[in-house]
Order: sequence, then structure tokens, then C-alpha cells
Amino acid sequence: KMSDNAADIDKRLLQTLVPVNALTLDHLDTLLRDTVIEVFCAGQTLFSAGEYDYKHVYLLSGSVCFTDQSGKVVNLQAGDPACRFALFQQFPRQHTVTAQQDCHVIRFDSDRLDSMLAWDQACRYITLDISSQRALDEDADWMNMLLASNLFHKIPPYNVSQIFDQFQPRVVQAGETIIRQGADGDSCYVIKEGMAIVTQCETEDCAPLIVAELAAGHCFGEDALLNKSQRNATVIMETNGVLMELHKQDFFALMVEPKVPATSYRDAVASIDNGAQWLDVRSEQEYENRHFDNAFHLPMHLMTLKSRMMDSSVRYIAYCSSGKRASTAAYLLAIKGFDVVPLEGACFASA
Repeated sequence: KMSDNAADIDKRLLQTLVPVNALTLDHLDTLLRDTVIEVFCAGQTLFSAGEYDYKHVYLLSGSVCFTDQSGKVVNLQAGDPACRFALFQQFPRQHTVTAQQDCHVIRFDSDRLDSMLAWDQACRYITLDISSQRALDEDADWMNMLLASNLFHKIPPYNVSQIFDQFQPRVVQAGETIIRQGADGDSCYVIKEGMAIVTQCETEDCAPLIVAELAAGHCFGEDALLNKSQRNATVIMETNGVLMELHKQDFFALMVEPKVPATSYRDAVASIDNGAQWLDVRSEQEYENRHFDNAFHLPMHLMTLKSRMMDSSVRYIAYCSSGKRASTAAYLLAIKGFDVVPLEGACFASA
């Protein structure tokens, strides 16, 4: 078995894989940095029945085979509709899958993939929520640009809705120095209104050089949140304006992941028998491929719209491909007053 760098893969191929195709390009690039494409020769085993490898495994080329429950050998060829989905996404593995021909395979860590999906979809949910509130019209631009910042990808998706609550407005004047090169810092800023210039000095005696101009929506000073390094530039307001300031201690508070108790499949079925309802929070393509009977489909990014169709007197059992999206949806829906419990782990064998 050999490996190639997955970062070199044609992104158009990945856009055919479900649910990888729901990731933003930033998250997809991040995922690919630590991923390799594996080459299997005919006869080699991709994974075996009984394993708990917690990987999304996709067949990119060649063919594989497995034995179904009746004992019949079944073949899967790259390009088959079933291969748009991960091979048998269920743990422990229910089948032993073997390369029938030489093939290329890509594996993604299931929990990491689902965490990124949860973050991206939580952001889309918040974005739609922002656009639906007229009172936030003047804040929409900086809020949406902030959600696209890589800095906040480190925050658990549960806390995405709380990011903006931690920012404090600060009215500033033209010529005011906000951060100074070489000084210690414990805040980052987003420009809500106004313009600023960024200057740097190579030595203490040199004249400062303008290296950038920042407009509304730009974030600066974020290095102070992640480490104790000194400011590497000076930022001066070019015009009067308003900044949104986030202190390091509030950023760390956002990093704390809340505990969302999950339920086992056995207990979930018992709840369904007692009047609860399945809640599928996966993408439309995942849902159409396979879902529980009578499940209410609520893709996370459409929670603002579709949650209006939910019954607040009913308990819902949320599920996804690894548990992360289900937990995030349960947490966010609980804030809205719904009784939602996430199902632990994955539900279906995809292929």
C-alpha cells in the first residue's frame, strides 16, 4: 500500500463526494493537509468487519468487493452512484472490503470531518438568522466577514451563535492608535465602521512604513488571542469609526465545549416507540440516500426556517454521520426551546 499527497487531488473530484462537498473551501483545504490518498493492490483489504476505525473511506478509482449478508460477493466500481458516499459508514464495520482491482482510496477522520461540517452549517444557520433580523442590518457585513475568519474555526460549533455576544463596541477617532508594534496585547478588533492603516518598523529608529489599509469588516490583532507574542504592527485609525473588541478571556470562554448528553440507539428506539421523532440533520444528499422512517429532515443551515415546522411538545432524536452535527443541532435547538437529544455515533452503512 502506497500513499500520495491528498492536497494535490483535483477538487472537482471531491465535489462529487457526500458530505465532503458540503465543506467550505477553507475547511476542505485544512482537511486535505493531513490526508493521504492510499493505493491498494488487488487482493489487499481496505478494512475488515468488526473494526472501529472511525474513518470516512471513499473509492476514487478501481474497484472493490465485499460479501453481503446472503453470502453473495458484490462488486463496487469507482464512479458507481454508491461510491459518492463513504463505504459502509457504520461502526463496528459490518463488512470486509477488499480491492478487486488496483484502486485509489481517500480516508477522512470521521469526527474531524463532521466537526467541520457542523461548524460550516452552524455558520450558515447564523448567517441566515442575521439576514432575517432587520435590527442587525447595520451589523451584517462585519458579522458575516467574521464568520469567514479562520481564527474562529477553532471555536466549537456549539458556540458559534455566542461569538457576537462577546464583542464590545468601541468608538474611535481619526489618528487614534489602536495597537502599537512591540506592545503586549490581549484583544482583537473588527472594524464595524471606518478605515485604519497598518504600519511596521524594521528597527526602532526607522520610519514606519504603511503595509496595509483596513476597511469595514477587517479583523486585526487576532494573534494576541492565540499566543503571548508582542504586536507585530501598529494600527492607526485613518477616520472616525467604531470597532468591535474581543478580549482574550472572552475568546477562551468561547473555546470551552459544552457537554451535550447523547442517547444510545437502543434507548433512542424506545423513545421513538413512546412518541419521539427522528430528526435527520444531515445534508439533502445524505438524507435522500438513506434515512430513518418518518424522520423529519432539518439540515442545520436551514434550522431558522424549518424549525418553525417542529412541534415543541415532541421529543426529537437527532442523528448524523458521527454525532457532531446532531449534538450541535440539539444544542442550538434547545436554545430555541425544543426538546432534542443527539444519537451517539453513526447510523447507517452508506454504500
